[in-house]
Amino acid sequence: MSSAITELANESRLAPSNPLDAVPDEMPFDVPYGPPISLARAQVVIQAAVAEAKRRNWKMNVAVADSGGNLVAFQRMDGAMLASIQIAEHKARAAATFRRPTKVFEDGINLMHLNYLLAFDGVIASRGGIPLIEQGAIIGAVGCSGGTDSQDEIVSKAGAAVVNQLQATN
Repeated sequence: MSSAITELANESRLAPSNPLDAVPDEMPFDVPYGPPISLARAQVVIQAAVAEAKRRNWKMNVAVADSGGNLVAFQRMDGAMLASIQIAEHKARAAATFRRPTKVFEDGINLMHLNYLLAFDGVIASRGGIPLIEQGAIIGAVGCSGGTDSQDEIVSKAGAAVVNQLQATN
């Protein structure tokens, strides 16, 4: 009996063969939901994202969702791809409701082959959705679409940076 206990103890120290069997000490992405972003703040986020897209001559759709994933503001730049309207909104909604950048899902599927992620309602495995966090709580998220995933992410980051700048000046 003691050899069985020793064997179990040794197994528990070994790394799990399936990475999904690992049990983290803390809950990942455990950022609380805060009050929803206001329309005025959402428009400032969009202005910053659009300014970055214009600077690079990229045509983008930019959406801001509140902390519950509901659309607050949206802008389609002239000539931006029509199909990307819904994609930008989806990225913002997913980043807010799942409390993480949508790049996490992209990496999970492309790099870690966690295809089961696609079975979750509301997931989009494409970067460009970034939560907006103020005073440690999610107030919303920005989502951009119209370019490549890496272009979408750059524009979203420019919009998301405004929340941190506003937070620092208040």
